[in-house]
Amino acid sequence: QVQLVESGGGLVQPGGSLRLSCTASGFTTTNYAIGWFRQAPGKEREGVSCITNSDGSTYYADSVKGRFTISKDNAQNTVFLQMDSLKPEDTAVYYCAISGSGLGNVWTDPSLYAYWGQGTQVTVSS
Repeated sequence: QVQLVESGGGLVQPGGSLRLSCTASGFTTTNYAIGWFRQAPGKEREGVSCITNSDGSTYYADSVKGRFTISKDNAQNTVFLQMDSLKPEDTAVYYCAISGSGLGNVWTDPSLYAYWGQGTQVTVSS
């Protein structure tokens, strides 16, 4: 059974940093993508970043480019989202999700991801 477990959320002041982790288990294929999404109260879930396992391609939403960095540690089956220069508008529940193939430019479509983690809260506030 595929499981994704996120960790690393919390409360941080504007301008601060957090690193989220997403550890996957039970996934046997090597051709997959892991995406990070977020959902703020009253808003739709939006794609934040994605990494493709086969070639390490990375993708970012315009709103986080230059501030967030996605990376992976294959030995630990873990994907990280380093979030720097955080803003109050980054406040949301962050989810990681896994797709059974590389997605390319359609990575922001939540329906293309088969499994989701439980989410971790990120709050940016002074």
